[in-house]
Amino acid sequence: MTDPIRTNPTQPTNGQNNTPSTGRTPAQNSSGPSFSDALERASRLRFTNHAQQRIEARSIELDDQHLNRLSSAVDKAEAHGSRESLILMDDLAFIVNVRERTVVTTVDVKKRGDGVFTQIDSVVLADDEDKKTNSADPAAKA
Repeated sequence: MTDPIRTNPTQPTNGQNNTPSTGRTPAQNSSGPSFSDALERASRLRFTNHAQQRIEARSIELDDQHLNRLSSAVDKAEAHGSRESLILMDDLAFIVNVRERTVVTTVDVKKRGDGVFTQIDSVVLADDEDKKTNSADPAAKA
């Protein structure tokens, strides 16, 4: 006969409490980040060394608005099941590993080479919401 499945083998069976000898509760012992901190970090984008070098070499400036637009575009790609996406924003193109939320490389319109992007499964337009709203508003054109 095989051993029964144990759902919680570390659970004390002799009535002892599970508080460590420090007298603190397990929540007080955790020195790691909180769940909200981890969630916030997960929503941020990371840039590979290669992408950072391209940004610096091409004097590309990304402010908070650009990063928010880029992050929002990655969210859209993720919602559609994309893995590797080309994100177009203004005169910039970003190749992004969507699952890892990592920008792999960055290309500007001046240094785009032959303009061929391979090994992507989606293209996302990172529109500027202010411009999109104004262009859709007939009163804004007047």
